[in-house]
Amino acid sequence: MSGPRIRTLLVDDDPAVLRLHSAYLRDVEGFELVAAVRTGTEGARMAADTSIDLVLLDMNLPDFSGIEVLHRLRLVREWGVDVMVISSARDGFTVRQALAAHVVGYLVKPFTKEAFVARLTEYRDERGARPAETPIGLAQGEIDRLVEPRAAAAPSVPTALPKGLADSTLQTILAALHPTTPATVQAIADASGASRATVRRYLAYLTDTGRAAVSHRFGARGRPEVLYRRVA
Repeated sequence: MSGPRIRTLLVDDDPAVLRLHSAYLRDVEGFELVAAVRTGTEGARMAADTSIDLVLLDMNLPDFSGIEVLHRLRLVREWGVDVMVISSARDGFTVRQALAAHVVGYLVKPFTKEAFVARLTEYRDERGARPAETPIGLAQGEIDRLVEPRAAAAPSVPTALPKGLADSTLQTILAALHPTTPATVQAIADASGASRATVRRYLAYLTDTGRAAVSHRFGARGRPEVLYRRVA
């Protein structure tokens, strides 16, 4: 394969897993393994180097979580590094936190070598077709497949709204949300005519029921701005 290789960092606390995934990666054309480390501290430090293109990241690390590694990387490199989660963690909270940090994929352990190669190959081809440093995220269908079966099976639209919420206001907030372009609380408040406090209450409800998705945008000072979009 011609062109630069995708410089990859593995982060996992299990040395046996690191050896196995290192061997898998060597068989995927277009990738170069830079290092394999076992802690969040090492992973965040090494991935902050602009020579790293992709991090294959476990969520369960001995010092701090993979989610914390993700947050640190977005602060120092924004969208300059891609992250693919490789973990046994598949609870709804972890998956949605990963979504908010715009991971490029989520492989649930255990998996076969064939699944690993297929996902990395798909990523390699997608990477070549998108603009550099463009934030992307998991599709809603992929999130639904990842979360625990009991969570996926729960109805996304309850028959009755919680006390204090009105259906008319809910529909107004939903109408102010766009399915592909995320917006801030202030922008949603301006579009709906509701107060910021009211918008936050309804957005919390919509997020909990899977009808809105949360993401973050990091400004020049590194302070994250919370964004919301409607889930189709």
